[in-house]
Amino acid sequence: MTRDRDRPRVLVAIDTDEGIRGWGECYNHGPDRALAPILDYLFAQIEGHDPRRIEFLILALMQQQRFPPGALGLAAISAVDHCLWDISAKALGVPVYMLLGGHARDRVRVYQGVYSAPEPEELRDRCMHLRERHGLTAFKLSPFRLDLHAHPWGKVLGATDAWVGKLRDVLPDDIELAFDAHAKLFEPWQAAQLGNLLAAHHPLFYEEPMRMENIDAWGRLKAQLRCPLATGESYYSRFEFLRLLQVAGCDIIQPDICVVGGLLEMRKIAAIAEAHYVTVAPHNPMGPLATAVNLHFSAAQPNFKILEYRLPDGVAYAGKGLKEASEPPRYVVDPYLPEDGHLLLRPDRPGWGVEIDEAYLEVDRYVRWERTLPIRPDGSTAYV
Repeated sequence: MTRDRDRPRVLVAIDTDEGIRGWGECYNHGPDRALAPILDYLFAQIEGHDPRRIEFLILALMQQQRFPPGALGLAAISAVDHCLWDISAKALGVPVYMLLGGHARDRVRVYQGVYSAPEPEELRDRCMHLRERHGLTAFKLSPFRLDLHAHPWGKVLGATDAWVGKLRDVLPDDIELAFDAHAKLFEPWQAAQLGNLLAAHHPLFYEEPMRMENIDAWGRLKAQLRCPLATGESYYSRFEFLRLLQVAGCDIIQPDICVVGGLLEMRKIAAIAEAHYVTVAPHNPMGPLATAVNLHFSAAQPNFKILEYRLPDGVAYAGKGLKEASEPPRYVVDPYLPEDGHLLLRPDRPGWGVEIDEAYLEVDRYVRWERTLPIRPDGSTAYV
């Protein structure tokens, strides 16, 4: 267990009797220390088996549980799945994507999350810096300029409309913007109004504006929208995605390879989406190891659209200027970095194609982390 900036990372290694070590990463839902005993329990069920029997072993882990595993169980299974793919590819001396039918593309386009609603000039400066340095031309940010719980809805919409209009005025035409409402809206009519306001500015996509539990509501929402609707980071299996696609609930799915049970399940989800003419933009707010896993999935998946990405060198802001993070995560020695806005494949590197600094992992850098729970003006809790 280590850290990446201010968030913990749960990494997993599985060794074979032939000296091959496979690596994987869990999603950090929040109670990260709960994952260690789950992982110990899972490993006891597969110890002594051939790690190349990935379908068999993952089915065994799923079926050993009387009821479908939830968030923590699937995050742990995801990391085990990653390890098995890494081991299998290293045993053959090939990249993982070669086990998936080979690469369908030569490089993988990425977008950088901004995770705030900065002033237009500030965002312009950041985008220009990242375009000049890494060729990035796609970014994602929050659509909310005002606290949606503390201001009238009409005022929230007006502030967003004026702000996004200014963004488009100061940014070059080749910069694409996506907007993530982060499931903060409970009422579908608000989600529809906000999405159609953004539609006038031609967003790359409009992400998860409302809660995900009522899948039928997503079908009704998409029917009202005039811009691409993306969702899926909070769904766990191909069965939930199948239902979402059956109601025509989105244009782009966003499964997380560290959430759904790993690469094996991710491929099954993506195949269902392909049959519905829906593209895949994997959810990936995690560290550089998870990015490596996502790269191999994205390289081989025909209906891939774009990959969420976080620069491991931690470009951040200090006032109006840029700075580099003082202690970038070093547990991946050679992370994938964008060139011309894309991650390039490493055909000469087996497995995930990255090197893990195990000496770095020996030092306990764990930080307790939990999401900040919003409190409305009347004292009630709101969605994170």
